[in-house]
Amino acid sequence: MPGPRILVFAGSIRTGAFSARLAGAALKELVRMDVDASRISLADYPLPLFDADLEAKQGVPAAARKLHDMMLVHRGIYIATPEYNASLPPLLKNAIDWVSRIRDSRSPFRHCVFALGSTSNGRRGGYRALMALRQVLELGLGALVIPEQVAVHDAERIFDDAGDLADETLAKMLRNSLARLVALANVEH
Repeated sequence: MPGPRILVFAGSIRTGAFSARLAGAALKELVRMDVDASRISLADYPLPLFDADLEAKQGVPAAARKLHDMMLVHRGIYIATPEYNASLPPLLKNAIDWVSRIRDSRSPFRHCVFALGSTSNGRRGGYRALMALRQVLELGLGALVIPEQVAVHDAERIFDDAGDLADETLAKMLRNSLARLVALANVEH
């Protein structure tokens, strides 16, 4: 039986973003696990700032529908987020908000299993962004978010030249998180 398809993306599109590096490391680990994994960039899904008046006038933007559909063809989603002001970045929150406005028969937030990772140059590794993102996904949207996560501290120095996590403890945490994501994505929920 083939394994589940896993989608990976970062909550930042900044050139050299640490969350993009973590997304890259996650993708490499999934490939090593022989998992069918895809990586996207939120830059390919440009969305206006969420505005209910705009939605009422123009409907949900095509890019939000495209992201919604991309999410639905996967059973698991790994999100690597930076921490902005002790929370998740507006780009990521805006994308989630727009996708949540699509009222089709299946919601990716109810269809997929989610795993989270964060990055920061600080000592907490973006842990507060993980808490905020988990709250949005679990409490706000009813998503299944696995408890295993990784908060990458000192992100400027923690990735090696190959793009892997140089810290073995963090690398093991990432592998454990991804293994759990794959296992739960194999189970219908």
